[in-house]
Amino acid sequence: MTKTAITHSLYERDFNLWLHETIEQLKAGKIENIDIENLIEELDSLARRDRRELKSRLRVLITHLLKRRYVVDSDYYRGWELTIKEQGQELKSLLQQSPSLKNYLLEIFPEVCSDALLECRDAYLYAQFPTHCPYNIDALFSEDFWQEQNL
Repeated sequence: MTKTAITHSLYERDFNLWLHETIEQLKAGKIENIDIENLIEELDSLARRDRRELKSRLRVLITHLLKRRYVVDSDYYRGWELTIKEQGQELKSLLQQSPSLKNYLLEIFPEVCSDALLECRDAYLYAQFPTHCPYNIDALFSEDFWQEQNL
């Protein structure tokens, strides 16, 4: 059995041990002993995970901003405000950690806004939501926007 087959087998048997051994092989510069196929798969998975998290947090943020602004006399205002603050902080942190995700954020913003509007319209039939998202990406990440929201 080849070294690659053994490490590939380890990946299937004990993922955590595979990770630690791969890290040690990389640190030692022993590239020939690395299970490249699975390493690439795991790195790709990490990139997808960050994009999913960004999209999810943005959708939650926009949805709660819409609810807070257009749903009248709700007992949920405080909870929505706390969620808005949390998601805004987490998005900011995620973008500071991985600034290149800003391009992905710009790409998905229109779709996420549309989805958030649909979700709000479905959940609150009596509320009058706008036909288009009233927010833009630059506003969401400016201090002035958050001061105007008074959250």
